[in-house]
Amino acid sequence: MKLAKLYRRTGVDTRGSVLVEKGDAGELTQSFYPPMQDGCDRGPTMATRNERFAEEAPALACRAGQGALDGSGISPDDVTHVVTVTCTGFTAPGIDVQLIDKLGLPITTQRIQVGFMGCHGLVNALRTARGLVAADSDAVVLIVCIELCSLHYQYGYDAQRIVSGSLFADGSAGLIVAGDDCPASSVDTPLGEIVSVGSCLIRDSHDAMTWRIGDNGFIMTLEASVPGFIETNLREFLVPWLAKSGLDLDSIGGWAVHPGGVRILQSVETALELPSGALDVSREVLREHGNMSSATLGFVLQKFQQRNVPGPWLMLGFGPGLEIEVAVVR
Repeated sequence: MKLAKLYRRTGVDTRGSVLVEKGDAGELTQSFYPPMQDGCDRGPTMATRNERFAEEAPALACRAGQGALDGSGISPDDVTHVVTVTCTGFTAPGIDVQLIDKLGLPITTQRIQVGFMGCHGLVNALRTARGLVAADSDAVVLIVCIELCSLHYQYGYDAQRIVSGSLFADGSAGLIVAGDDCPASSVDTPLGEIVSVGSCLIRDSHDAMTWRIGDNGFIMTLEASVPGFIETNLREFLVPWLAKSGLDLDSIGGWAVHPGGVRILQSVETALELPSGALDVSREVLREHGNMSSATLGFVLQKFQQRNVPGPWLMLGFGPGLEIEVAVVR
């Protein structure tokens, strides 16, 4: 009963996983995690989990990358850089090489990996892409986030791991960042301008959220103190940071906050005194897809585009550190 109650309180109704299989009668099953044998059983080894990542991640990443190209009207031939983002598996040659091969990108495409940065990884990728197009106005950067969080579910009854396991899911998201003079600049695309990006480390919070490699998967700790750290520190950082760009909290048309969990969203609302409904899209993504780590903000942005949410948009994510990562898109 306690476990069922915990799951009901997550705000997650449905989640995706590459591990789910459909049985003969249409029922959903999985065979990756066999039943726990005893108290010492920790499930599949790290090697087994990472092998599954190498098998499953490329197709999902390529689908997201192709969607970004199709949605922007940009030809694969025009892509100059690929930035891949993940914190749930690693291979070399990696997802970046698969994207070049499968999407027909030029073999001269330059590659950057944003790795192991957690839920705000898309903001870090946007910062990277912004720097690339600032240095070369002809550049076209394809960003792909790919996260297979379900590969790292943990056996046992540790409270923190149960909370993490109740939230996280698999997903992938793709975006294009193009320079002002790129060959595709005349194409009518929905791309906005990255106005500014920022970062803030919350002091004395290093143990509040961690993500470490174990013998049986990546292991997350998520302390109950995380929402309090956000509530105490977010406004103090964000208000003067926005002012540097001539903005304030009332200037923001859309709040693209990473839905790391119900309490994290509540802490942002409280810290910034946001109006009712400001984080409805974030809650909707959490409810429909769960927390897909770095890919999740891509889903929020997609809904913003589909619904013509007025700008500027403020992207906000939190990760181990505790680190606040933020970007303004107009």
